[in-house]
Amino acid sequence: MSHRELYCDVCEGVALFEAPPCVDGHGTDCPELICVDCGAAVVVSVFAAPVIRLTGRRRQPARRHAA
Repeated sequence: MSHRELYCDVCEGVALFEAPPCVDGHGTDCPELICVDCGAAVVVSVFAAPVIRLTGRRRQPARRHAA
């Protein structure tokens, strides 16, 4: 089992979380964690930032209409 210290909303403080035995085959990298103090469960997820491709074109300033 892997252990991490995270903020627990139920305990209202930093607590030790552990990954339960994972049936999905994640092993110690399982995104499901359980607070060892109160049993609250959390799912930790990592989102990858999208790839942004820059072109050589410049953005044209907005044109203002005369009032």
